[in-house]
Amino acid sequence: MKISTRGRYGLKAVVDIAYHTQSVKCVSLKAIAVRHGISENYLEQIIAPLKKAGVLISVRGAGGGYYLSKSPEKITIGEILRVLEGSLAPVDCVVEDDAACGESDCNSCTVKPLWSKLFDSINNVVDSATIADLLKEEENASGLS
Repeated sequence: MKISTRGRYGLKAVVDIAYHTQSVKCVSLKAIAVRHGISENYLEQIIAPLKKAGVLISVRGAGGGYYLSKSPEKITIGEILRVLEGSLAPVDCVVEDDAACGESDCNSCTVKPLWSKLFDSINNVVDSATIADLLKEEENASGLS
């Protein structure tokens, strides 16, 4: 499994919003784009599903931008990645009932238990980490702690 730029940039943008809304009400896409060297047009495509999923709230007009819909402690990395990447399953057969891998009997597949363990591990890691955890890392890296 590989996280795309959509997932990586989306996570960076949410952390950026969490970090900067400590001092301002909301953060513009332009500011995020400049700070991280990401195309503003691409950020718009990434932010839209996060807004639709209720992770972010937008404010229109001068001084507008985005802010988190809930506290950083309540937004998991898994929530962000699933919105932007879809399922985090390493193979389809661990999330689909039918023989997604082409095997006639998926339940007798000798490799499926390994994929299931990997999927569970991925979910445990991303669901136990929050935006607040990454915010602490950002503050430590910036020397603001």
